[in-house]
Amino acid sequence: MKRILVSDSLARFLADESNLHGLEPELYAEGTTPSGDYIGIVPDITRKVGRAELERLPALRIVANYGVGYDNIDVAAARERGILVTNTPGVLTSATAELTWALLLAVVRRIGEGERELRAGKWQGWRPTHMLGTGLDGKTLGIIGPGRIGREVARRAPGFGMNVVYWGRTPNPEFERECSARFLPLQQLLREADAVSLHVALAPDTRELIGSAELALMKPTAVLINTARGPVVDEAALIDALKRRQIRGAGLDVYQHEPLIPPELIELENVVLLPHLGSATEEARLAMWQVAWKNLVCGVTGVPVPNPVY
Repeated sequence: MKRILVSDSLARFLADESNLHGLEPELYAEGTTPSGDYIGIVPDITRKVGRAELERLPALRIVANYGVGYDNIDVAAARERGILVTNTPGVLTSATAELTWALLLAVVRRIGEGERELRAGKWQGWRPTHMLGTGLDGKTLGIIGPGRIGREVARRAPGFGMNVVYWGRTPNPEFERECSARFLPLQQLLREADAVSLHVALAPDTRELIGSAELALMKPTAVLINTARGPVVDEAALIDALKRRQIRGAGLDVYQHEPLIPPELIELENVVLLPHLGSATEEARLAMWQVAWKNLVCGVTGVPVPNPVY
């Protein structure tokens, strides 16, 4: 039998796997650094697989990450050893796009504030000027990162009457045609957009892509939505901008130092906070497992993997 490691957070999916392909899976817990003659590993995005971890797994052939992001993996160290790294793109696209719109609507219509008021027994009945939000019709949605998820978010914009502008490393004519979108330099997008939605991968050039200077460019009526990666936003700068009402509000599903959330952020009323639920649908999470498992099986049996990172 060929030994493989699977994050214990994925035990439910592994238990339902009908074909183990002659592999001997073992679960490993968060905070442990496994070692041995394992030929494959399936971590979730919270499990670090760095150079130190790789050195303890001399027989490793593949890291089949359960997630589209892979900043938890030292890809350079894996490449040096000839270890494959794969991810699960595509299958969580719709789920994350839907959650992006849920956050945007929750922020602009002050849904979190309204629910908290009602549950606290403070609602005094309907009033003409009570807890007014803002509409989306005729407004401009700014997409930062026109990849799979950014595209799905943009495709839904006409249903809310929104125009789409976008920024990426290079203009994307296909994205423009499909989403009726205009390419803008980043600073201009931040100035024009009424809602800015982040959909970039975490990389050295996107870490703290949105900081105090970028937030200062946004309209005071604009909102920021992040369903990408927490470190794309300078959290301290965002807290300051929200406190000073430099922007209208924010909707966050990811955080700079997950799972730690600054108390100052939690206390703010003009931000909607979710616990990293972007892909949290039954359909998406099962599909992610199926893709990760297929990647793993291909990687350990010498078949070309469907979703290589490099």
